[in-house]
Amino acid sequence: MKKKLKKCYKHRALIFMALPGFIWMIFFFYIPVLGNIVAFKDFRYSPDGFLASLKNSPWIGFDNFKFLFSSSDAYLITRNTLLYNIAFILIGLVCAILFAVILSEIRSRKMIKIYQTSMLLPYFLSWVIIGYFVYAFLSPDKGLLNSMITSFGGEAINWYNEPKYWPFILIVLGVWKSVGYSSIIYFAAIMGINPTYYEAAMVDGATKWQQIRHVTLPQLIPLITILSILSVGNIFKADFGLFYQVTRNSGVLYEVTSVLDTYVYNGLANTGDIGMAAAAGLYQSVVGCVLLIAANAVVRKLDDSSALF
Repeated sequence: MKKKLKKCYKHRALIFMALPGFIWMIFFFYIPVLGNIVAFKDFRYSPDGFLASLKNSPWIGFDNFKFLFSSSDAYLITRNTLLYNIAFILIGLVCAILFAVILSEIRSRKMIKIYQTSMLLPYFLSWVIIGYFVYAFLSPDKGLLNSMITSFGGEAINWYNEPKYWPFILIVLGVWKSVGYSSIIYFAAIMGINPTYYEAAMVDGATKWQQIRHVTLPQLIPLITILSILSVGNIFKADFGLFYQVTRNSGVLYEVTSVLDTYVYNGLANTGDIGMAAAAGLYQSVVGCVLLIAANAVVRKLDDSSALF
């Protein structure tokens, strides 16, 4: 015990630095886990507070989950959530690595900073702001795209009433917003590769493409694996702002834009059923955790050094 206290005292500066983050995680991640009990109750709000509400809410077991999965939209929202996230993971991964490799080949530090700032800017924009920009392009009356189409003799398109275009629009916007942040992570990893590998490759007569293929990409595999595993853990969570704000919650587009998060929000707004919303959130977390563990187990079988845990 004395040794442990002595060790803690020795590293007291690091402990105090980590303490705010630790407290934040306790309050915002661990304590709210106890609220998952709401998913198994017919929640009835009480003015006396949350604990009184729980006490007055009868236990209904898995009825909230049955209601969620017995809905006719269960297959639709699950399909949309999975397919969009798979597209974001695969396309986002390819684009992020591509941009990182391109940045690593630029020799001007000033230009690298300019490109990095330009690529990172969308990441910090709210989906509300992006939604207005998108509407400026796709507005049925005065949108930029319709103006261009009609100027060439075409017929204006009512974009917010045409579901067939939105899978492409949403994927492009989702990748565009996140690729800058992801590319900087891969760029930092590329900058950390030992230059002697490239020198040896040049001595052997390797071209620039061969250096990227046989030196850069293999060195990135552990990082790609870890980030992909973490992405799989969030595959049942959709970006609410993208699917709600950008599409303006248009009912005509629900076939291709309704995901688990927007479905829960719309259901909660219409019915006020907090128990069903909590059940959907718990479902997302449990499935995400299972997928994360499964993906990590597969990676551990293939390459133990690349596994997350």
